[in-house]
Amino acid sequence: MAHFDYTHRLALAFLDGRLALKEHPSWLNELIPLEGGGYTGAYCFGAILSIVPFIFLPAHWLTALIAGGCVFFFFLLGTLDESGSTPRRMILALFPVFGTWTWVDLGFGGAWQITEGFAMLGQAGALYFTLVRQMPVIAGAFFALAFGNRTELLLLLPIYLFLTKQHRLQFLIVPAILGLLTAEYNFGRFHSPFDFGYGRIPGEMSEPWCQHGLFATYPIHYNAYHMLFEGFNQVNAFPFIQPSPWGCSIFLASPFLFLLFREGGKYKVAAWTAIGLLTLVLWCHCNQGGWQFSYRYAMTLLPWMFLILAGNGRLSVNEVALFAVSVAVNGVATWLFLWRDAIHP
Repeated sequence: MAHFDYTHRLALAFLDGRLALKEHPSWLNELIPLEGGGYTGAYCFGAILSIVPFIFLPAHWLTALIAGGCVFFFFLLGTLDESGSTPRRMILALFPVFGTWTWVDLGFGGAWQITEGFAMLGQAGALYFTLVRQMPVIAGAFFALAFGNRTELLLLLPIYLFLTKQHRLQFLIVPAILGLLTAEYNFGRFHSPFDFGYGRIPGEMSEPWCQHGLFATYPIHYNAYHMLFEGFNQVNAFPFIQPSPWGCSIFLASPFLFLLFREGGKYKVAAWTAIGLLTLVLWCHCNQGGWQFSYRYAMTLLPWMFLILAGNGRLSVNEVALFAVSVAVNGVATWLFLWRDAIHP
C-alpha cells in the first residue's frame, strides 16, 4: 500500500487488537494523538473494516477492484435503461469511472480516494439490490459499506427506505450493526460515540478555510465555484490545457453530465433529492477536497446521476460524442496527474 494510506495502517493495528498506531511516521501529517497514547485517524470504523479483506493487496490492485466492481454494478443497473440497448448499458456502465474525475482521483490510491471509491461502489450495489433485484439485507450491507466510508451518506437513508418499499427492517440490519460498532469505536478513541475526529486533525482547524468551523455556510460559494465554475489553466505549450489541482467544474471534466438536464426518468425525484442533500453538505464543508482533479467529493453523487441518465433517452450520436469527449478529457487528466510531473499548485 502507499505510505499515505492511513486506513491500511489502522486496519493492521485493528487486526493486532489495537485501536491506534504505536508510532507516528513523519509523513502522515493527519494522524491524531490519543490521550492514552498512540495515534489514530479521522476515518470511520467502516472504512477500516473495508480494507481488512484486501490488506495485503497493493493500492493500485485495490483501486482496480473497486473500479471494476463499480462498472459491474452499473452495468447491472443499466437494465433500468428504458431503451433496453446493450451498447447504451455499456456506455452508462463505463461512464462513472472512466468518463469522470473518478479515473484520476481513484488512481491516486490514497486513503481519501479509496474511501470515496468504496462509497461509490456501496451505493451502486445498494441501488441494484433495491431497484433491480430486491434483496433488502444485501442492499443494506452495501449501504453500510457506503456510509461506513462516507458518513454524510447517512442522510440518504430515508431515500433508500422509500425505494425499498417493503422489508425495510431487513434493510436496516447491517447498517444498525455497523452504526453500533462505529459508536463503540469512536467512544474507545475519543470518549464520545459521535466524535469521528475530524476536528482533532493537527492544524486542520487553524487552516484559513476552516476558520468558521468544519461545517458552515461560509464555504458554500467557495466550494460551488470549485465544483461548478472553475475552468482549466492554459499553459505555454499549446495545445495542452492544464487543469487546476484544486478543483474544476464537473461539467468541464465530464461533458456527458449535460445530459442530466433532460427528462430524467422514473427515479428522477429521488435522485435529484439525494444529489441536492449531498451537495449541500459537501458545499458546507470547509475543505474543497484538497489535491484532486475536478471535485473528488462528487464521486458519491455519481450513482444518483447514473439513475437519471439511465432513464433519460436512447443511444444517440450526441450521447456517444459526449461520452467520447468525457473519456478523452479524463484520460488526458490521468496522464497529466499520474504519469507526468505537469500539475503544480
